[in-house]
Amino acid sequence: MSIPVSAAASAYGNAARLIDDSARAAAGVAAPPAAGAGEDFASMLSQAVQGVADAGDRSDQVAIDMLEGNASVVDMVTAVAETELAVETMVTVRDKVISAYQEIMRMPI
Repeated sequence: MSIPVSAAASAYGNAARLIDDSARAAAGVAAPPAAGAGEDFASMLSQAVQGVADAGDRSDQVAIDMLEGNASVVDMVTAVAETELAVETMVTVRDKVISAYQEIMRMPI
């Protein structure tokens, strides 16, 4: 019976790494220094969501700057594209996590 438990733990660990890596890449944040730092899934998920929110905030600020004449159209399009990529990445990761959870729930005990 330890095989399904370790498979479930492995699936959760892989999903957590995938969310963390995707969110960091989308937000342009450097990777953490150590893989085994003891960070739990909830805090990684919170950081990923915060990274997407920060990308949206940067996009909003560039839009305001553009309206004030302090930013170019290229800056605006780039900021919106980065935010769109971050949101799409987060949605894709969410779908993968849900799929992994459903697969784990179908495992016999």
